[in-house]
Amino acid sequence: MTSLGALIVDQAQRVLEEANALKHLAKHGQDPLSGPLRLGAIYTIAPYLLPSLVRIARERLPNAPLFLEENFTVRLLEVLRQGALDCIVIAEPFASAGLNQIDLYDEPFLVAVPKGHPWEDRQSIPHRELKEQNTLLLGTGHCFRDHVLGVCPELNRLGSGSTIGEQRSFEGSSLETIRQMVVSGIGISVLPRTSAPDLTNQDQLISYIPFEEPVPTRRVCLVWRKNFPRAAAMDALAEVIRECALPGVKYI
Repeated sequence: MTSLGALIVDQAQRVLEEANALKHLAKHGQDPLSGPLRLGAIYTIAPYLLPSLVRIARERLPNAPLFLEENFTVRLLEVLRQGALDCIVIAEPFASAGLNQIDLYDEPFLVAVPKGHPWEDRQSIPHRELKEQNTLLLGTGHCFRDHVLGVCPELNRLGSGSTIGEQRSFEGSSLETIRQMVVSGIGISVLPRTSAPDLTNQDQLISYIPFEEPVPTRRVCLVWRKNFPRAAAMDALAEVIRECALPGVKYI
């Protein structure tokens, strides 16, 4: 796109935003907490955040029902900038030009191994040892895949089914699919803490083991356009998310 084209698109989005603000004002008055909110979340956050979020939001924001969408980070940012979503929950890093954000929480990663695995009774795992195992990764496009490759760069040399020595890498389409592949004994994986059950009541078929310090984490943020007129609704939504009591995360 040329620079002129980008300016035209930007101006069109501003006009659309202003039109939407006028429609909201006409229908709901000046209350930013009244009216639907269109919320997107990435695939590795949505299944673990949204159940609690929706339940609490019904109580805290009764006049702001949530329209929900799951997608990849790149696609959510695109739809957000086009005005088809009001806000998104994603993990850093991302292109933040023209956007506001509230940092919500830092989420640690865990190693998931099948029952009977030699690591099952270990108290922690150094990230450098991941390359010694058959490792299950999300497919290309998932930002969590990039986070895991950042933890163990050696895995970046592996495509799906490729090897380093005797070790192989395999891909799954979702964290839940990967979890079942771990259960079946294909390999180990790295999962975000919120996707694992209460560690005091371990899964009967999987052991979840913390990393050694420094523990790898991801920072999760609520993101919206700078010209979105209902900033107070974003503050309220962030507070609702902080009430969700997600396991193992450190709220900011």
